[in-house]
Amino acid sequence: MELVDFSRTSLWVSLASITFNPLFWNIAARREYHTHWITALFNGDRLKGCYAIAVTIFGLGIVRDLLFNHALSEQPVHPLLLSPPVQLVAMALFAAGMVFVLSSTYMLGITGTFLGDYFGILMDARVTGFPFNVLENPMYVGSTMSFIGTSLYHAKPAGLVVSAYVWLVYTVALRFEGPFTTMIYSKRAQTPTPSKKSSAANSKKKL
Repeated sequence: MELVDFSRTSLWVSLASITFNPLFWNIAARREYHTHWITALFNGDRLKGCYAIAVTIFGLGIVRDLLFNHALSEQPVHPLLLSPPVQLVAMALFAAGMVFVLSSTYMLGITGTFLGDYFGILMDARVTGFPFNVLENPMYVGSTMSFIGTSLYHAKPAGLVVSAYVWLVYTVALRFEGPFTTMIYSKRAQTPTPSKKSSAANSKKKL
């Protein structure tokens, strides 16, 4: 029995979309950080710029999911994955994955979720509540769980292969995103705030 039909163009298109999305947002966001090219498109309004890339990333995510589901529709079904226990696991994984994704977005807000720090819109403090007190990267973990759940629900082994690739792409993306985000917040920590500057000036006057 064939588990994965690699001859289907839809499978490769789905993999290409999964690869493209994080590549796009990392390149676009880093260029914004260094040149403010998106902010410039909105006459210097960085909030509108951040919302624009949020809509773009969200739209690309919808396209990615549609392509993934289309690819699954053309792949072989494995009868063992149709068993009730597997189907229950599938639904549980999908539900839990969505909880992680949606709760992450709720806790971070639009700008926190969609690269606001690259626009200079920084969070006041690290988010430590659920789901960040359970997972370090709940959005990526949750997304991968949803891919796995969908694949199991449709009984498609090919979907599990794609899901493994999704996690690989996210893992690579994190190697770039994590250090860069840390650098952004480190620079803020090294920059004196206006209150600190005024305090320093007052101290000099007293001397």
